[in-house]
Amino acid sequence: MSEAVKHAIREGKTALGIEFGSTRIKAVLVDESHNPIAMGTYDWENRLENNIWTYSLEDIWNGLQGCYRSLAEDVKAKYDEPLTVIGSIGFSGMMHGYMAFNAAGELLVPFRTWRNTMTEEACRELTPLFHFNIPQRWSIAHLYQAILSGEEHVKEITFFTTLAGYIHWKLSGEKVLGIGEASGMFPIDSEIRDYDKKMLAQFDELVAPKDFPWKLEEILPKVLCAGEKAGVLTAEGAKLLDPTGTLKPGIPMCPPEGDAGTGMVATNSVKVRTGNISAGTSIFSMVVTEKALENVHEEIDMVTTPDGNPVAMVHCNNCTSDLNAWVNLFDEFAGKFGMKIDKNDLYGTLYREALKADPDCGGLVAYNYFSGEPVTGLNEGRPMFVRTPDAKFSLANFMRSHLYSAMATLKIGNDILLKEEHVKVDSLMGHGGLFKTPVVGQQLMAAAFDSPVTVMDTASEGGAWGMAVLAAFMQEKAADETLPDYLTNRIFAGQTGTTIAPKAEDVAGFDAFVEKYKSTLIAEKAAVEGLR
Repeated sequence: MSEAVKHAIREGKTALGIEFGSTRIKAVLVDESHNPIAMGTYDWENRLENNIWTYSLEDIWNGLQGCYRSLAEDVKAKYDEPLTVIGSIGFSGMMHGYMAFNAAGELLVPFRTWRNTMTEEACRELTPLFHFNIPQRWSIAHLYQAILSGEEHVKEITFFTTLAGYIHWKLSGEKVLGIGEASGMFPIDSEIRDYDKKMLAQFDELVAPKDFPWKLEEILPKVLCAGEKAGVLTAEGAKLLDPTGTLKPGIPMCPPEGDAGTGMVATNSVKVRTGNISAGTSIFSMVVTEKALENVHEEIDMVTTPDGNPVAMVHCNNCTSDLNAWVNLFDEFAGKFGMKIDKNDLYGTLYREALKADPDCGGLVAYNYFSGEPVTGLNEGRPMFVRTPDAKFSLANFMRSHLYSAMATLKIGNDILLKEEHVKVDSLMGHGGLFKTPVVGQQLMAAAFDSPVTVMDTASEGGAWGMAVLAAFMQEKAADETLPDYLTNRIFAGQTGTTIAPKAEDVAGFDAFVEKYKSTLIAEKAAVEGLR
């Protein structure tokens, strides 16, 4: 097996996916059977500068090069082979955000990430104009907010894109985006697999009095669907990715995608009536719908699969950050008594304790809002824990309340989708850090959705593996082969996973918790105003 892998590495019969997550950049190299053969990682963190969540360009390139170096070292250590050729490459990243450039290719303002909630005024105007929900994270919301705020840089823009689009552009010279990622910049018409022409015209008419030297379509990336060619790694790009010069240029590159799209691929959730839940620093669900929703809901985004089908997305800015903070506090406490506990064991023990709790958390309520949360109308967040004096204050209820909190906002959005819009879901896949401890995340998420939740054996590979699969699809697909067929027949055939059905008492308990959660939101909003 090792010789076969070594041959694949030498001959470039591989595919590489690199994904920029919120706290970790991850690279996964796969062989001809799409099995991971090497991995690289690089930890990084966003920063709050001038009240804007951002990463610097230095952060981005140090992160990319550090992640790739980690991958190359893994290949060398495992197979004693240098990484000189790769069959195909794809890049993905956190969706949305705003990176605007001038004619010289210079970044005009610091990168504004998905985490910023500074575009409320823009969304209030664009959503009714388009009769289409425009969330605060979306690139078009950031652009229009900059216009409303009179920012001088807007007139200099010749191109704006997302993080994944920026990386791809610099490595290939191509100003393109995969359609799933593009759908987080501007609304997509799934019939034509491109930006919605009517809405483009509406936006240009809206800003016409400003007399900018551009039309919107001129500064947006070109839209490509999964399987289409998106350029090759240039000589300059190869040096940016691998400053040692070992990696050769000319490697085919697939359309850059967002972490939502790679999550759909990694969980085989691109077919109609399938869905997936990604739970990490942020949390979101994606359900591939049979048709457009009847109504516009600010809690629900309409995006697309990597091959362009409509997807109802509920995206929440906050998930595990507050959970992690509490686990770190318990770790610090243990350290004061000279105990060194493995972090995986600590997480597992605390998470499993939550399964012993009262289904409604016994009167405990937690808010995990490190940042703003548009689904519940908050521009800023304050992590908060409250309880009644007679609440059942136990470790089990405490942990369950924080796990519920990590999922509560997602549940609020999906209750609209499933109970009001009557969207049908045949299967729901879970992936991300929240599901790393077996059973716990699945069981509680099944309660949130009142639907079975499956975690595939490959789910731990995550979006970087999903991106590698998209890169492989571009090279391997037959002329008439669709992405759903490719995934079902070539990638997931014979794959196994675990499925957990909801328990009636958990469903009722989570519903009761969410009612308290919603009624106590007034206190969370007061904390934002009062705690500065």
